[in-house]
Amino acid sequence: MSRVVVFDQPGAPEVLHIVDEPPVHPGRGEVRIKVEAVGVNRLDQMMRSGLSPRPIRSPHARIGIEATGTIDALGPGVHGWATGDAVIVTAVPEMDLHGTYAEHIVAPADRLVARPAELAPTSAGALWVAYSTAYGALVEKAAMKPGHHVLITAASSAVGSAAIQIAKQIGAIPIAVTRSAAKERTLLEIGAEAVIVTGRDNVVEATHRHTGGAGADIVLDSVMGPGLAELAEAAKQFTGTVVTAGWLDPRPAPYPASPITLIRYMSFEHTLDPAVVRRIDAFLKAGLRTGALRPVIDSVFTLDDVVAAHRYLEEGRHTGKIVITV
Repeated sequence: MSRVVVFDQPGAPEVLHIVDEPPVHPGRGEVRIKVEAVGVNRLDQMMRSGLSPRPIRSPHARIGIEATGTIDALGPGVHGWATGDAVIVTAVPEMDLHGTYAEHIVAPADRLVARPAELAPTSAGALWVAYSTAYGALVEKAAMKPGHHVLITAASSAVGSAAIQIAKQIGAIPIAVTRSAAKERTLLEIGAEAVIVTGRDNVVEATHRHTGGAGADIVLDSVMGPGLAELAEAAKQFTGTVVTAGWLDPRPAPYPASPITLIRYMSFEHTLDPAVVRRIDAFLKAGLRTGALRPVIDSVFTLDDVVAAHRYLEEGRHTGKIVITV
């Protein structure tokens, strides 16, 4: 039998529970993976709590969009992979059916990349979703270039810390925004050139101060809500780009009146595109080899402690990724 985390109705973390199921045999073009670690993501929380942007098929809904492990079975027609290969799953668009919080999962072989040899499973579990989202938003969509000033909201989140490192790898200048002054030192250690603390600093004024009065070339926003209009004022007028890559604030987000480019980014746009996945994979592996990229892990829980992991996620005190080992 294989243990799987499911929930029968949306609610607090306590709705999550573990059941035993027979391991599924992979079909044509699929592999079965013995999971070693999964990353905990805000989308997991939204799905579990009933705030998912898509309908959830329940009862017995699964959860999780990120995993790393080793292949332990091959379906018919699979080429280029072997049992024992260490892999990272690149996309799980139907996580209520195929969620990764489990001891075994089945995935299409074309939605895998080889796990970098230098990454332990725990670090690999913290890599793909955060770094592919930050890369896709900044590089593929906003065309980030060396010298660009990049304002990053929710900078202590997994996507935020990944964005700081990716901006540095490109040669851009990351400016971190956080609600917590206690996280300022950590964000500077991760690589931020400057930190703006909301409630203490005026975001627009501080951004213009750190950019010589010009404003940010790119704003990466994972919050949305009413603050989106203020972020647009922090962007460089006429040539600045605001990319929204999350919705931590569920309140309505007014369309900015400022003359900037606004892009709504959804990571599946790229993680379901094999050509872009190859670019992401090459970029991340280059950064890992040079040390420019290093997954930031806040806490590690076991599968048995999945409820505690989600409670901790909701508290919002973490910096970087929460990982569950299996």
